[in-house]
Amino acid sequence: MNQAAILRKTAKSHSALTAVSAGERPYQSYAELAGRAARLADGLARRFRLAAGERVAIAMKNCPSYLEVLYGIWHGGQAAVPINAKLHANEFAYILENSGARVCLATAELAEQLADLPGKLPALQAVIDCEGADYRRLLAGDAAPLADAAPTDLAWLFYTSGTTGRPKGAMLTHRNLMAMTTNYYADVDSIAPGDCMIHCAPMSHGSGLYALPHVAKAANNVIPDSGGYEPPEALALLARWPNTTFFFAPTMITRLINAPALREADTRHLKTIVYGGAPMYVQDMLRALDLLGPKLVQIFGQGESPMQITYLPKAMHADRAHPRFLARLASAGIARTDVEIRVCDAEDRDLPLGEPGEVLVRGDVVMAGYWQNPKATAETLRGGWLHTGDVGSLDAEGFLTLMDRSKDMIISGGTNIYPREIEEVLLRHPAVLECSVVGRPHADWGEEVVAFIVPRPGQGLAPADLDGLCLDQIARFKRPKDYKFVDALPKNNYGKILKTELRRRLQEEAGRAVFNVQSAASSGAEGRSSA
Repeated sequence: MNQAAILRKTAKSHSALTAVSAGERPYQSYAELAGRAARLADGLARRFRLAAGERVAIAMKNCPSYLEVLYGIWHGGQAAVPINAKLHANEFAYILENSGARVCLATAELAEQLADLPGKLPALQAVIDCEGADYRRLLAGDAAPLADAAPTDLAWLFYTSGTTGRPKGAMLTHRNLMAMTTNYYADVDSIAPGDCMIHCAPMSHGSGLYALPHVAKAANNVIPDSGGYEPPEALALLARWPNTTFFFAPTMITRLINAPALREADTRHLKTIVYGGAPMYVQDMLRALDLLGPKLVQIFGQGESPMQITYLPKAMHADRAHPRFLARLASAGIARTDVEIRVCDAEDRDLPLGEPGEVLVRGDVVMAGYWQNPKATAETLRGGWLHTGDVGSLDAEGFLTLMDRSKDMIISGGTNIYPREIEEVLLRHPAVLECSVVGRPHADWGEEVVAFIVPRPGQGLAPADLDGLCLDQIARFKRPKDYKFVDALPKNNYGKILKTELRRRLQEEAGRAVFNVQSAASSGAEGRSSA
């Protein structure tokens, strides 16, 4: 079923209910959302003669028009390509070219940034500012008929960063999105008409995907005026809107429970916080439960298997009397109702319980493959199972515990950052001989990027030189926050750089810093005592 058909059904049964709100203000009813999506489909078809299955990109920060754009693309039978609004212009250009997007709909700032791409890219005909007159003209016609879509038709082309420095497009079909939507009700949470979801996390990713089950049940999708996440703003909106759900990265929960505004906030309207995208420390989880109540649901998933592979429901977060309560909190939960999970060795043989190996997944939620990349598709989906690249173990009760993240991925603020992409940029500097990028624990963001640099002999090199190079080539959030200039990188007998050794050095530095602070505090206390 075309996802736009679900919106149409909701608009018939709950036409007057608020579909989208801008901050504290209702913005659009379900009848208005469905009508504008249908007219946008007509405008795109008339102007660009789009055929079914062609790609239309979305380069938009969170804003009230996001859902009408997404559903308008589906209404016309095209596939949406939502792109992270924080990416660098070079990264936007690659995704637009690789996807073959005919049109890119963008918020004003991004539309200006991408304005010169039509004509440079083979397929791209236009970048349209969704706040401008050109966009309003697309909406000026009649409603287009709803396009038919097979379950296997491409709906959402999700670009997930790759370790080669080039992202791959995970092909999510209408069946994938339908499986994700119905499973939300089975394992994550119930939704009633008039409930709310506040979209503080990017709608190009998890928050936007979780808009789908909320639209299907006539909930109110609230877009913060900031377009992002600021704990005081989120708490103010929570006081305004009833039965509210958030999708948060763990670091967003950490910021929330550490926010001074929480002490005076009215959290009675909080229904659920779904969190995922990175590990969360058990102590932070316990503190969140103490401050917010049993409102947490954990999910583990990937772009290739949208939103969840496993889940830890509210009841398990609340069951402190269970003898394995802390072990359960430290796990990623159990397999969602409609998927199978295995933990296997390098030959795809099942491993005994408790033994770590690669996590494999099978079910209707697993992607159809990678866009125009049959080699990567065959490798990742070999044997009919999604090879996640994540290392974990299963216990006798079916709980999955993740042991490590594959390919040295860094997760900062819930966003995946791949070191090799940054390393390849750093190595373009003529004074860089070798480099290695790793993650360093960070109290607010989970991890931050640190680069170890070996300069070429006799050549001067400063952090500002490397910062400028990175900012010219990659998104700002991927830029290293610290540079360590060293004479050599640790390597094994085969010449492979030992990133584990680099992480150990960072941990030792952190330990020395804590010791020095404590020593200084102790010395100061002794001095005051003797005075």
